[in-house]
Amino acid sequence: MNTIREIAEKLKKIKSAVIFTHVRPDGDTIGSGMALARALIILGKKCEVVNEGEVPDKFFFLEGMKDIKRAPSFDAEAFICVDTSDEARLGELQRTFTRAQGKGKLTINIDHHVSNTRFCKMNFVRERASNCENIEELIRALGVAPDRMIASYLLMGMVTDSGGFSHSDVTGDSFRAAAYCADAGADVNLITYEIFRKQSKARSKLYLETLSKLRFFLDDKLAICFVEKSALDQYGLKQDATEGIVDFALSIDCVEVSICLMEVKREQYKASFRSKGKVNVNEVARTFGGGGHVLASGCMLFGPLEEVYDKLQFTISQIGNL
Repeated sequence: MNTIREIAEKLKKIKSAVIFTHVRPDGDTIGSGMALARALIILGKKCEVVNEGEVPDKFFFLEGMKDIKRAPSFDAEAFICVDTSDEARLGELQRTFTRAQGKGKLTINIDHHVSNTRFCKMNFVRERASNCENIEELIRALGVAPDRMIASYLLMGMVTDSGGFSHSDVTGDSFRAAAYCADAGADVNLITYEIFRKQSKARSKLYLETLSKLRFFLDDKLAICFVEKSALDQYGLKQDATEGIVDFALSIDCVEVSICLMEVKREQYKASFRSKGKVNVNEVARTFGGGGHVLASGCMLFGPLEEVYDKLQFTISQIGNL
C-alpha cells in the first residue's frame, strides 16, 4: 500500500484529474470528492468530480454540487476513486474507469472500507470512521490550506459516516480532523441539520409507515424493515429518502443487527446492514456479493421476500452465532 505522502507527491506533478464517487452517493463520497477536487484546483490542476447518477437534493445546501458530472468531460492524467471499495461500486462509470486503466492512466484509490480490493496503481486504505478523514490528511500533505468550502465538504462526510461522531470507530483523530474543519469555517450546526434533522413531510410519513412494519427475528436480536417501491412512488420520494431508517432499530436494546431492505424492482432489494458489534456485517454482506465495514455494510439481494428473510436469518445466525 502507498502512503499519503507518496500519493500527494504524485498529485503535485499531474496537470489534470477526474475524481470518481460511488453509486447511490452519500455524504462521505461526495464530501471526499468535492474537497479533494477543490484542493487540486487551488493547486492549479484541471479537475472534476463524476458520479453515474443524480446527487441527492439534500447535499445542495453546499456550493458546487451542480458541477458534479455524470461522466468525465475531458481526458485526464489521473483517475481517482474515493470512498469506493471496488470497481463495481462505480456503477456505469466502471467501464470508463477500466478503459483508463487499460490505457495506462495513473489510477489512485483512497478509501476506508475493510473490504477494499486495492484495485488501483496507487492505493491508500485506512479504516476510519469516514473517508473524509483520509482526504483531510491528503489535503494537508498537498500543502493546501483549507478554505470554508473544503472544510464544509470534509465535515459533511465526517458527520455522515460517523453518525454524528457516535459510532464505535470514532477516534481522537476523528475529532482532531473535525476541529481542523471547524477552525477553517465549516458550520457544524448547518451541516448536522441538513444531513440528519431536516426532512420533508412526505419522508416523515414514509419513515413512520416503514417502522410500523418492523419485523423481529432470532429472539429479537435481528430487526428488518422493508421499504416498498410503491411507497416511494406514493410519496414522490427517491431512494436516498431511505437513508437513516436502518439506524432506528439498532437503538432498540435487544437488537444486535438491523437491516433495511429497499425494493428496487420485483424481487430485487438493496440491503443496508448495521451492527452493534457482536456480528461482523461485512462478512454477511460479502456472502451476498457486497461489503463495507464491520459495523455497516450493504449488498443487493434477490428472490421472493420471505425467502430473503430466511436467507438473512440463517446467514446472520451462522456468522454471528446468534
